Amino acid sequence: MKLATLKDGSRDGCLVVVDRQLKQAVKVAHIAPTLQFALDNWQQLAPRLNEVYLALNEGCVEGAFGFEQRHCHSPLPRAYQWADGSAYVNHVELVRKARGAEMPDSFWHQPLMYQGGSDSFIGPRDPIKLASEDWGIDFEAEVAVVTDDVPMGVDVEAAAHHVKLLMLVNDVSLRGLIPAELAKGFGFFQSKPSSSFSPLAITPDELGDAWRDTKVHLPLVSHLNSQLFGQPNCGVDMTFNFATLISHAAKTRPLGAGAIIGSGTISNYDRRKGSSCLAEVRMLETLDSGAPRTAFMAFGDRVRIEMLNEQGQSLFGAIDQQVVKA
Repeated sequence: MKLATLKDGSRDGCLVVVDRQLKQAVKVAHIAPTLQFALDNWQQLAPRLNEVYLALNEGCVEGAFGFEQRHCHSPLPRAYQWADGSAYVNHVELVRKARGAEMPDSFWHQPLMYQGGSDSFIGPRDPIKLASEDWGIDFEAEVAVVTDDVPMGVDVEAAAHHVKLLMLVNDVSLRGLIPAELAKGFGFFQSKPSSSFSPLAITPDELGDAWRDTKVHLPLVSHLNSQLFGQPNCGVDMTFNFATLISHAAKTRPLGAGAIIGSGTISNYDRRKGSSCLAEVRMLETLDSGAPRTAFMAFGDRVRIEMLNEQGQSLFGAIDQQVVKA
């Protein structure tokens, strides 16, 4: 099943079901006016939404209309919880190595995770508005899952059953602000502005065999200014799968329906696959030649993030955003 949120002038938009080809959509306010409402009542409403999805794919739904990704908000325009992990320890290892720091052994056994701002996500085709290029503007291409209600202390095996939807993420980062914030010992805040998510949130079954062990075994493709930037495989070198990330997040608190858990920047040891953020490229350049050569994003730069299945079909639609001066 594929779900999207259309902008309608309200804070939380209008939930629609979208067909598999991303060509047609239909409003489902009679079932669930918003995606958060659907997630709050997932056990009862998901079967009804799926019936609409199956009928839409057969061309048997009244009120269907042409689907335009540019009219979408992020599937959840705001959320009660947005926690981003760092499941690709290879990426973390590079960050530390570039500044000459050893990586604690615990990083291989316990996920890193930060709690991001979730009250003002950016639409997948909306500009990224920032005040200064000096902040070190970077994109981070990731995958995220959306959960139903998760009990506190859930184990990894049980956590796997709480994944209800998946999305792509552009976790915008301001690299120039990060060091001073981390030095205070309280973590990210100003250095992590609003994130954006793919036009579509999809159920795991839409991935077929590519969804196994709560990992997505497909490349995540990033373009910067229309040039291929990276296409690492999300299922390769993922140290902590999504079930582990959910269990970690719920160790001391329950997670409410609609909680978003991110994978962190997708990264492979095979450097031929490219990277999913500028910071990683700069790290590799520093390790290779002593200094980075690649600049961070400037006003006017555009990033596109998309995932295709083995048949070349877009699964989530595309995040396609330009950085502009606020």
